[in-house]
Amino acid sequence: MEIALLQALISGAAVGSAYALVALGFSVTFTTTKTLNFSHGEFVSAGAFVGMTILFLALGKPLTSTSFGEFVPGAGSQALALVAALVVMGLAGWLLYVLGVRPFASKPGMSWVMSTLGFGVILQSIGLAIWGPKPVVVPGPLGDEVMRIFGVGIRPQEVLMLFVSVVIMIAFDHVMRKTMIGKAMRAVAQNSSAASLMGINVNMMMIGAFVISSALAGLSGFLLAPIAQASLFMGLAVGLKGFSAAMVGGLNNARGCVAGGFVLGVLESMVNLWSAQWRDVAIFALVILVLAFRPTGLFGSKMVEKV
Repeated sequence: MEIALLQALISGAAVGSAYALVALGFSVTFTTTKTLNFSHGEFVSAGAFVGMTILFLALGKPLTSTSFGEFVPGAGSQALALVAALVVMGLAGWLLYVLGVRPFASKPGMSWVMSTLGFGVILQSIGLAIWGPKPVVVPGPLGDEVMRIFGVGIRPQEVLMLFVSVVIMIAFDHVMRKTMIGKAMRAVAQNSSAASLMGINVNMMMIGAFVISSALAGLSGFLLAPIAQASLFMGLAVGLKGFSAAMVGGLNNARGCVAGGFVLGVLESMVNLWSAQWRDVAIFALVILVLAFRPTGLFGSKMVEKV
């Protein structure tokens, strides 16, 4: 029983790190622009397929291939695929902001909600036209052989995903709190008008927020693909649970979002030991309970608007 619990804890932490990356992406855009990318899940899926496509091309296979077969991409190909996923999804985030958010954000109503949803539908439709709906098994950069540590089976990709996610989160926290760019983004989040008067390029900071958010989604998809298989529909659940993690932790608190991601990942894995069909029930029951008693999340601060 102890081994099963430890197994669930490790697997839950690995998946929770993916949720935390997505939740962090939601937090970045919300605190900086007061908007959200409701196609974030499609960005996760797209990141996985961009990386997968680079791996196919590196092996000399057509980009529309549906299987790697016995071919295993090398470390250089994996690194190139990761960079491509980050760059392409970052550019997609910039395009989303310029075309789908900025024209509507300053107008009454919430037109940007529909524009971001529409962008996700377009992204998914393009993906289906290129790759089709079939999921693809993507080889992990460290192999797929299960490691045994004190009787607990751990896949190398789970360790890699957890390690990379934690490093990214620590680096992001350092940048936001200790560097001029981070302080500028926090100033824009606090008061964009005052930040503009102080010489900060508000528009550039907002573009940067969407680029970072989308790149994090791409990273999450790239890391998840060897575990969950690359599918154009994989991002829906990841995006929804990442958003739930942000709501539990507090959308305006980056550290809270990260904590929320790990909490949901471990909770999901623990409930799965008992009954798989109840894991989503447990997650969203927790979200409802938190929002009922703490509408701004466990670590979120109350937002006060001066008039």
